[in-house]
Amino acid sequence: MADPNRRIAVSTWSLHRLLGTTYPHDPATDAVGEMEETYGEGSESLLGLPSVLANHGYHRLEIVSFHLRSRDPVYLGELRDQLRVSGVALQTLLIDAGDMTDPVHGQRDTRWIAGWVDVANALGAEHARVIAGKHKPTPETMARSVAGFRHLLAVNAGSPLRLVTENWSELLSTPEAVHELLDRLDGEVGFLADFGNWTGPDKYEALKSVFPRAQLCHAKADFASGRLDEADYGLCLEAAEQAGYAGPYTLIFDADAPGEWAGLAEERDFILSRLG
Repeated sequence: MADPNRRIAVSTWSLHRLLGTTYPHDPATDAVGEMEETYGEGSESLLGLPSVLANHGYHRLEIVSFHLRSRDPVYLGELRDQLRVSGVALQTLLIDAGDMTDPVHGQRDTRWIAGWVDVANALGAEHARVIAGKHKPTPETMARSVAGFRHLLAVNAGSPLRLVTENWSELLSTPEAVHELLDRLDGEVGFLADFGNWTGPDKYEALKSVFPRAQLCHAKADFASGRLDEADYGLCLEAAEQAGYAGPYTLIFDADAPGEWAGLAEERDFILSRLG
């Protein structure tokens, strides 16, 4: 990605007020849940979002799975067409539920996740992000996660789509767990590093540890009273760049102020100023 602007992506999570509605998940069924006005009625549909993004100068998108109102092939085809016409690449489908490490429902959830990997393929996504597990790392939970990913890799065999996981939720709550899982999967599963999922005094050292393995990044900034925390954001970017990270930065905005588009623009401009 030689063009710095092409290293910027946006997640639908950052525009949840614009979209308003969500469609909750239940891994016990393949059906999409009934619409909920989680963030109000919203003023834009997911089908209309690609052209709106392009008008704001963004050409890479990540979609959170609960923003999809249907898994019907016709609807998925319409969304794929809108992305193509607008010149927006679907970087990742973020599969936002399921727990492959659950001792009771792990296999059921793995099959449910596999169905959403099919959706990612139907949309032409480059990646599908899978939660590695919601239980703390133990030999048993790590083995369940590895087995789950092995099943997903088999289901996805022959597809150009790449499976990735993220330093999110209990199983991958430490750099050590991230390294163990990725090592056991022999590089067949990629990694998405998120600025905002770890906190505390060792946050930046932890990010430095895992960023050499990252192909994707969620670049979440903190905003206090509408002002971007430049010190924290700068250290997170430094951890990524010093590790040789060369992938896209997906802007994550989740604050009350200064508003979604303004917050995204601040994050984008800050990152681009550091990429020089």
